[in-house]
Amino acid sequence: MAFRRSFAYKTTLKSLFFGSKITYMSSSSSSCLRILKQAPSTEKLFHKDWLSPIEVVKIFNTAEPNSVLALLNHVSKRKDFKPSEALYTVVITKLGQARNFDAIDDILKMIKTQKNCSLSDCFFYNVIKIYGNVGGLVDRAIETLFDMPSYDCWPSVKTFNFVLNLLVSSKRFDAAHRLYLGASHLWVEVDACTLNILIKGLCQCGCLEDALHVLDEYPMQGCSPNKLTFSTIMHCMCEKGMVDEAFGLVERMEKEGVSPDAVTFNILVSGLQKQGRVEEAMDLLDRMKLKGCEPNKGTYQEVLYGLLKANKFTDARDFVRQMRSKSLIPSFLSYKLLIMGLCDENLLGDVDWVLRSMASVGFVPRMEMWRRVLEKMFPSQHSPNTLFQ
Repeated sequence: MAFRRSFAYKTTLKSLFFGSKITYMSSSSSSCLRILKQAPSTEKLFHKDWLSPIEVVKIFNTAEPNSVLALLNHVSKRKDFKPSEALYTVVITKLGQARNFDAIDDILKMIKTQKNCSLSDCFFYNVIKIYGNVGGLVDRAIETLFDMPSYDCWPSVKTFNFVLNLLVSSKRFDAAHRLYLGASHLWVEVDACTLNILIKGLCQCGCLEDALHVLDEYPMQGCSPNKLTFSTIMHCMCEKGMVDEAFGLVERMEKEGVSPDAVTFNILVSGLQKQGRVEEAMDLLDRMKLKGCEPNKGTYQEVLYGLLKANKFTDARDFVRQMRSKSLIPSFLSYKLLIMGLCDENLLGDVDWVLRSMASVGFVPRMEMWRRVLEKMFPSQHSPNTLFQ
């Protein structure tokens, strides 16, 4: 898959995503207006006194989401009405809270028709966020992005990246690719964040080779990869069992002046422990400290899982002691696996310490754990069922 910009489209990218659509503007009811006229927060809109645009915005800020359409219909008939981006931002935000997305469509079309209000990228970023995050309407978010130039407003790379991330998060990777290729049509200069989002999408769908190609493209786009870039690719490598290749990427990372952090090392430690290479994981823990990168709970937890998976229960017990000395709390599952393992090896003295450690951090051992302990304490005197009768 190639990811360089394409400058030879025969159709606009907007047509790749959408067809035409016509909606209508809903009207307010007189009964609703009567109620609003008597409400203390909105009654000023019904007086004949002159209102500044700032005052109107303040009133709309206090209005109920379901009432803003009726209020907008009323205030637009006032002689002192001056439409503004601030007012429309409040109205659209309120409509988003009311989940009235069709009304948002209508207002945008009204603004475009009347051409009496200039809108900024911030305005459209808010609209797109409402469509995407509140409504889950990814298609409307894309449509709004490509419709921005018709309002004499071009999207910033921040707005472009938000839509790109929406597509990746919803696993619409082909659409994300098309959007990336269309950046030049929107006069958007992609940045490191754009490429990071693209790499995230490629790694999520298992296209590691393509992700590496995008990594090579950073200099051509005037960008530099960062920790997130490398960590995302390394995670994909480790998920595919390519742990050694992930270590090779760390070397490239350092050569390019990017220092690995705890997240980077945690990915590598996790990859090692999943392959049963727990000794190497413990060595990496020490290397972290030498590089001035302090391991966090996630690092220790991955090493502990590796020890438990390798049935090294006495080593795991000592490692839990080390974690507790650093005020780190192992997971409940770690305690459970450790108790079961120590019971299998008849190390009941160690089981007692682990149970006390578990209780000291607020964990309550479950019945199956007590049953296993008692079975080991009284192996021939009772059956498992009669121990609790």
